[in-house]
Amino acid sequence: MLDMEGVKPVYKRILLKISGEALAGANRRGLDFGVIEKVCTAVKQCADMGVEVGIVVGGGNFWRGVKDGSGRIERTRADHMGMLATVMNCLALADVLENMGAEVRVQTAIEMKAIAEPYIRLRAMQHLRRGRIVIFGCGTGSPFFSTDTAAVLKAAEIGADAILLAKNIDGVYSADPRIDPSAVKYDRISYDDILARHLEAMDSTATSLSMDNHIPVILFALEDPQNIIRVVSGEKIGTIVG
Repeated sequence: MLDMEGVKPVYKRILLKISGEALAGANRRGLDFGVIEKVCTAVKQCADMGVEVGIVVGGGNFWRGVKDGSGRIERTRADHMGMLATVMNCLALADVLENMGAEVRVQTAIEMKAIAEPYIRLRAMQHLRRGRIVIFGCGTGSPFFSTDTAAVLKAAEIGADAILLAKNIDGVYSADPRIDPSAVKYDRISYDDILARHLEAMDSTATSLSMDNHIPVILFALEDPQNIIRVVSGEKIGTIVG
């Protein structure tokens, strides 16, 4: 754990997007609670610093709508299954955070009264102002939209200062570094360049939405969850899109 004594966060309110695959660790499927505990430790540390934290989590460690359902399940239904997968991750994160002493609320874009609050923007903002960590499930609640797009949408709705995109890669590259060893990592890149070059930082809908709402996106690796703290504290890691 980083020693953050005397360090002041550069953001008051953030929207953290965590991929489902990241929560699976090396297994790539299911949940790795060793990884989740490290992520939650970093998230709670942010909250303890006075940062208001909203979280959107993917569901790819259980189900990826387009990839897993292609050719077998109708797209809308496959996407709905993916939304349900995100809720399992939301509940796991909430439970671990609560065991650490954090106050947490889970809100879902599809109503699930028995296990979560329905997403209500003003209620979510009230929770944030009271220091509660709010975890948003079910993406946008509509098919054909990724959880990256859901993260940008929620960030715009709650007035987040920045979107922290925690992925399995440490920034935006000119090409896939796993395939092209000559790929160049960018420290900073514009929304226009991502769209024009078709870079796979996030999907085009999410990129356009963040550009239209002037929300900076910091994409970084979740391999070391303390990177969340580093970004919140203003360290230059990953890639800034904006």
